[in-house]
Amino acid sequence: MPSLTIENYVKAIYQLTVGPGSGSASTGALAANLRVTPSSVTSMLKTLHDSGLAEHKPYEGVRLTPEGNQLALRVLRRHRLIELFLARTLELTWDEVHDEAEHMEHAVSDLLVDRIDAYLGFPEIDPHGDPIPRSDGSFSLVTHTPLPQCSVGCQLKLERVLDQSSDFLRYLSEIGLTIGAVGWLLENNVVAETVRVEVAGASTTLGYNSAAKLLMGLVDRPRV
Repeated sequence: MPSLTIENYVKAIYQLTVGPGSGSASTGALAANLRVTPSSVTSMLKTLHDSGLAEHKPYEGVRLTPEGNQLALRVLRRHRLIELFLARTLELTWDEVHDEAEHMEHAVSDLLVDRIDAYLGFPEIDPHGDPIPRSDGSFSLVTHTPLPQCSVGCQLKLERVLDQSSDFLRYLSEIGLTIGAVGWLLENNVVAETVRVEVAGASTTLGYNSAAKLLMGLVDRPRV
């Protein structure tokens, strides 16, 4: 069985290398993501390489092998199903479930995770809108648009939040931007790098850095 540390590393590498334009993760990016020293990352990358889970090339970064990718998806499946289970059954808020799932994801068996999946009705997304891998590693992924790239005047729905830190999620809850919330993009100021959105009749201004972490779906035609 892979150790807790190995599972954390393959999950971090997967998250840093998935998506358009991504190919490999740098040592520095991994160190920042896992909050460890670069020397610790270098040592663990050798372990991952020797285990056949990752390929590391100096000055080019690290990427997962098919075996490493499969393990990363198993860990993500556990994490996201646990988050949703905690939210639905124990009514933990979306800013509470992430840290709890971080601890529990290494302790549960795949059998228990499969039972949780069936109990929840085989859901496709977790409380933050992240896709939940199926038992075979596949998952449904719909392309959404970062808020700063949306057109002014359009009615939008929040589909996914990329930053799952507790403080950020609590702030989004305060302004009404939770998964499934529908609102309007009123203004996109490229000079100030801010957007202004209206949700439930109240408007809020967000900087591009925060807004880029909100992935939106188009609900309706532009307001006329």
